[in-house]
Amino acid sequence: MTVLGARAARVLGAADERAVRQLLDTDPVATCMLAGRVETHGTDPASLGAPLWGLDGDGRLDAVCLAGANLIPFSRPGCEVEAARAFADRARRAGRRCSTIVGQVAVVAPLWERLEPHWGPARDVRPRQPLLAIDGPPLVAAEPRVRPVRLGQLETLLPAAVAMFTEEVGVSPLRVDGGAGYRARVTELVRAGQSLAWIEDGPGGPEVVFKAEVGAVSRAACQVQGVWVAPQHRGRGIGQTGTAAVVEYARRSIAPVVSLYVNDFNAPARAAYQRVGFRDAGTYASILF
Repeated sequence: MTVLGARAARVLGAADERAVRQLLDTDPVATCMLAGRVETHGTDPASLGAPLWGLDGDGRLDAVCLAGANLIPFSRPGCEVEAARAFADRARRAGRRCSTIVGQVAVVAPLWERLEPHWGPARDVRPRQPLLAIDGPPLVAAEPRVRPVRLGQLETLLPAAVAMFTEEVGVSPLRVDGGAGYRARVTELVRAGQSLAWIEDGPGGPEVVFKAEVGAVSRAACQVQGVWVAPQHRGRGIGQTGTAAVVEYARRSIAPVVSLYVNDFNAPARAAYQRVGFRDAGTYASILF
């Protein structure tokens, strides 16, 4: 139910791009996923491939929400609950088309509270995911065998990518369209130089020891995703040194600030990222369907 007198969200267009960029610039780390899309495609829904909702403030935008395959909200401090209310109203009317809601916990939590009666139950709720960032050299030595994946190594990378996705998300990416969409995404990241791995010869041929992707990129920041160490190589500090290599590469070749988010209950990963030099930069939450 829409609250009487509450501000309503609207669909933004090309004329709103400057205001959207000004809003996203207030927190480049938290808005990396959104900013990268806007920098590449602008704010016209036809170019973005999905509507971008906005909540107008006093002569400025107070919040935005990309309503695509992922529902990604962002709000100025102090406007989170009103933004959640406005975006939930639009999302209810549009129906669920996303596989995930992800973003600032201050917006995602009240947004999901309003959507759960209509869209629930979720397959998984991750209510607190520390958002971490590093803007200088890593504090540990980087693993030199971590390098950008070549297209010729795609068939070696794919099983590791599927294993990582299944382990992290809880379902296989191959369950939809036979995995064609997921394969296309992995290929896209390899072509862009945003997929890194340590691949070495094993008894059965080449195998992935460590992998990670730079999954979101803006001019100001990028976001590392899909960090994975093969089970037989865990417990040797490879996740730490491999991530350090990704940080070095990303800061040199992609963006000056490198971020990632991690489940709050994953104490070993959080400790490893802290040793690499990541600092707290906010808190995300994710709702998975």
